[in-house]
Amino acid sequence: MAEEDIRSEISQLGKYRLISHLMGHDEKNNPPAHVIDDAMVTDTGGQLTVTAQKLFVENVHFDLTYFPLKHLGFKCATIVFTDVLAMNALPRELSLCLAVSNRFSIEALDEFMAGVRACCHYNEVELTGLDVTSSVAGLTVGMTATGAVEPDRLVRRNGARENELICATGDFGAAYAGLLLLQREKQIFEATHNSHPDFDGYEYLLERQLKPEPRLDIIRKLRELDVVPTAMTAVSEGLATSLFHLCEPDTLGCTIYEGKIPLAQLTFDTLRQLKIVATTVALNGGEDYELLFTIRQDDYEKVKTEHEIAVIGYIGEKNGGRNLISNDNKQIELKAQGFIEQEK
Repeated sequence: MAEEDIRSEISQLGKYRLISHLMGHDEKNNPPAHVIDDAMVTDTGGQLTVTAQKLFVENVHFDLTYFPLKHLGFKCATIVFTDVLAMNALPRELSLCLAVSNRFSIEALDEFMAGVRACCHYNEVELTGLDVTSSVAGLTVGMTATGAVEPDRLVRRNGARENELICATGDFGAAYAGLLLLQREKQIFEATHNSHPDFDGYEYLLERQLKPEPRLDIIRKLRELDVVPTAMTAVSEGLATSLFHLCEPDTLGCTIYEGKIPLAQLTFDTLRQLKIVATTVALNGGEDYELLFTIRQDDYEKVKTEHEIAVIGYIGEKNGGRNLISNDNKQIELKAQGFIEQEK
């Protein structure tokens, strides 16, 4: 086969190895000198500027069959703000670009922007820019958020050290459970064209999927407690992938405990009804948009009573393996794929 005929599939790498490859970091010949963080940092004198960018594509990242446009605007802003927060920075400005087809009315776009503005308002972020272009089909949203942080408070993914504690905010798996419920009702509607979904009692799960909120409260609380994490990352594709981020590029090990992973009772019960193991969803389900970070053992006393912060494990030695200790005390090797998002 001629060299020009060789084709490499994106699925061979997965999302994060693909990013590293496209950035020019070849694993064999040119290993990366630094980890790829949740956002980019620039020094403009005084405070550091943190910039995060995201792209959202209809029928890949969202399905408008069941996603209200106002909620979509709020969620997109939440996601890009979360990447700024994951650097221990506070978001300050947001700009966005929209590619829209003639399927969308001005009123529909107004709904989307109402959600964006609401998220900006609640988080004290200024909406500074908007560009709109045409699209042959569907809706595509590009967002850029900038924030600021003092140099001594900046936190990157690769600052963890052996024996430090691993902390997680909020709870996990609810967003994925909400997605499963929405997808199930969509299938029923497409089959019958006459269904009326009943989500009574599942409001929390739907809200976690359709309208997650950025954890600005956690960053403020950490400052109030005078705790500067040693490493931090956003949890967007499940705990396992985020744990791997914190252990790279120094190939650190980690151990987390199944019983310490925060799960809402409703999430656990709903997934059990669907015959899905809740721990598996927490590790790999995604779309939680919580924060995962490490702290020095000396800081444990400061965070131990914070109900929105759970200590779930610790960082191990280099090449020590990355493991889950199950509720029946079995050691299970963690795996994280980090695949490009599939259609919903």
